[in-house]
Amino acid sequence: MNIETSPASLAGVSEAEWQIRCDLAALYRLIAHHRWTDFIYTHLSARLPGKEDHFLINKYGVNFQHMRASDLVKIDVNGTIVEETRGLSSRDVNAAGFCIHSAIHMARHDLMCVIHTHTAAGIAVSAQKEGLLPLSQHACKFYNRIGYHGYEGIALDLDERERLVADLGQHKAMILRNHGLLVGGTSIPEAFLNIYMLERACAAQVDAMSGGRELILPPPEVCQHTSDQFKAHEHDEHYAMVWDAALRLIEDGKPDYRS
Repeated sequence: MNIETSPASLAGVSEAEWQIRCDLAALYRLIAHHRWTDFIYTHLSARLPGKEDHFLINKYGVNFQHMRASDLVKIDVNGTIVEETRGLSSRDVNAAGFCIHSAIHMARHDLMCVIHTHTAAGIAVSAQKEGLLPLSQHACKFYNRIGYHGYEGIALDLDERERLVADLGQHKAMILRNHGLLVGGTSIPEAFLNIYMLERACAAQVDAMSGGRELILPPPEVCQHTSDQFKAHEHDEHYAMVWDAALRLIEDGKPDYRS
């Protein structure tokens, strides 16, 4: 392909940014594929390389299953859109999405991608006093490795960002009480695997507790051992293998997410 007619060149962005746009659009479609959406009301974001502290977030109102690379909006940590040539306005970015995601991106430069969901299972577990229980292998991944943030209303107050960051700490996953789930990753593939495991853990917990029978919890030392086993597989090669398999689930989507 002639570099002057490449998708990145036509969009007026670098090849690196275009690849991130394509991967983030694919992530939106994977979230839709797994039915983890809440219509247009949750958000996935990705930090762009460079010193400008720019990141991509969804254009408000686009259904996740239709998300394309060109639908993503580039903003800074103040919520200002930095794409003057596309005719975008502040209404194209959800204010609550900006508040939550900018908080994490500003404080945790190691987390390139941030995912926030409002699934039934995630909300249910967020409303349970015990939080995430080590009831399943999926849940044990997060044993002693997950934060909790108390509900403060719709995330429109920018001063909540400090508390969001403090409650996340050094973790890559957090339960937002009475609200939903949040995960981050050093890459888009890692963030996808983290939300996959956390969503599966919450769904299993809701199903197990709905059975009305006494539940079995593994001993703490087994939970910790399992968490350590998961941690040993947290590397780029494993994330890439999972990501490649996941992309095959959405390759027949129309229009192409890479457009």
